[in-house]
Amino acid sequence: MKNQVLLINDLPGYGKVALSAMFPVLSHMGFNLYNLPTALVSNTLDYGKFEILDTTEYMKNSIKVWEQLGFGFDAISTGFIVSGEQVKLVAEYCKAQSEIGTKIFVDPIMGDDGKLYNGITEATVGHMRELCSIADYVLPNYTEACFLTGIASKEKVTVEEGFKIVDKLREMGSGSVVITSVYLEDGAAVVGYDMSLGDYFNIPFEYIPVRFPGTGDIFSAVLMGKVLSGWNLKDSVQKAMDIVSGLIRLNKDNVDKFKGIPIEASISSLDI
Repeated sequence: MKNQVLLINDLPGYGKVALSAMFPVLSHMGFNLYNLPTALVSNTLDYGKFEILDTTEYMKNSIKVWEQLGFGFDAISTGFIVSGEQVKLVAEYCKAQSEIGTKIFVDPIMGDDGKLYNGITEATVGHMRELCSIADYVLPNYTEACFLTGIASKEKVTVEEGFKIVDKLREMGSGSVVITSVYLEDGAAVVGYDMSLGDYFNIPFEYIPVRFPGTGDIFSAVLMGKVLSGWNLKDSVQKAMDIVSGLIRLNKDNVDKFKGIPIEASISSLDI
């Protein structure tokens, strides 16, 4: 039987991001999925107007019900979390699950392009550090990795500087590390460390000048699915990069890019 996987992320009413992006990918890969929405969001934020409903109380009550029912998971993936209180709740739940053998994947969604998203405070960053400290796999972008480690971000870094940030995250307690959107002196790359093999890696990629929301969620879903299927981390990262690149190229001429990538219509043409 395929792994039982819990996804903790927001749920959009319109658009292929967060849970709406991860579900089709992991369902296609054959996993049994559960979800705990951190917020209900009217549409992707790219449209400029949106409504967000914080679901913290629902999350607390759902966790209590699941504990009463004896639900358990082989892996948990966390994404967008709306408040410091929620980060603390998720961290405590993941820690308890980790202690009984659940694999924890954390995408610490907090910012990009050198700054935090609106509503993300330093207190939230502190709580996110706690969550990352219990993660078997932590998947920040370069901006988030810098905020988590306290290392000043730069326009371009050397491979060695990228690995230094990886090491800082590992010192905080994170197991394996994958940092996306790292701009090295000779191009863009994903850098990381596979704890199971004791190997660092640096995988270059070609930047495609088209923006779709939700590509990070697709990346995380493919990576997690491959790791849970027994692939090593570097190969899982490469496959996730290839899938995201392929989806962007397939959909680059779409008129409404704010909606994200129509995954169900595209996924059958990709070798996941």
